[in-house]
Amino acid sequence: MFRRALVALAGLLGLALGPIAAAQAGEVKVAVAANFTAPAKEIAQAFEKTTGHKLVLSFGATGQFYAQITQGAPFDVLLAADQATPAKAITEGYAVTGSSFTYARGKLALYSKSRGLSLGPETLKEGRFAKIAIANPATAPYGAAAMEVLKAIGAAEGLQAKIVQGNNIGQTFQFVDTGNADLGFVALSQIVSGQTGSLWLVPEDLYRPIAQDAVLLKQGAANDAAKAFLAALRSPDVVRVIERYGYTVK
Repeated sequence: MFRRALVALAGLLGLALGPIAAAQAGEVKVAVAANFTAPAKEIAQAFEKTTGHKLVLSFGATGQFYAQITQGAPFDVLLAADQATPAKAITEGYAVTGSSFTYARGKLALYSKSRGLSLGPETLKEGRFAKIAIANPATAPYGAAAMEVLKAIGAAEGLQAKIVQGNNIGQTFQFVDTGNADLGFVALSQIVSGQTGSLWLVPEDLYRPIAQDAVLLKQGAANDAAKAFLAALRSPDVVRVIERYGYTVK
């Protein structure tokens, strides 16, 4: 299925960019929210093959990336895990006005590598586990969403001593995957492909929507390859790839 998507994407980008893009191939440094790691890698593969541009992807927590950007980190594009950070980047002069848009809407899941578990609010309120992993709520929007869920169901205070924090949602998933935490709040995109275990897809009325915005940073304002990449993110074929990872776009 994805091979067909790649072919379709290649055709779309080829029509849009053609030989001019290949002749003027450039490099784009992209700061990518950790939850979007897998789709970003697949999208990058097709984009590079078609356009000749090179994407240099870095993965981490949105808040940490923003701190780096304010200190002069040479990123051209930010794919954030929220809307607030790109908006702030524009307001504070680090990003191009009018360039932000929502490229994905994420979903939160409670995940355990153990199979056959019935996970849900009662699991959290009963607390019959040693450790639960969440991303740092101060820097990672998925971590902030996890804390909203715990507070909404009345389990936040009782679980304080059992929480282990990942620097980003990627590290949080690793805590669960390696057994360093019994369960954890992760992005649905991390477990929709090839993962086995138990999950609870958290109802979206328990946390604020995780709308993820992309933005062109001032560093990339004159970078045609960066603009081409942002345009590709909005193409129908790329949207289908994003949705395959459990995100919604509209």
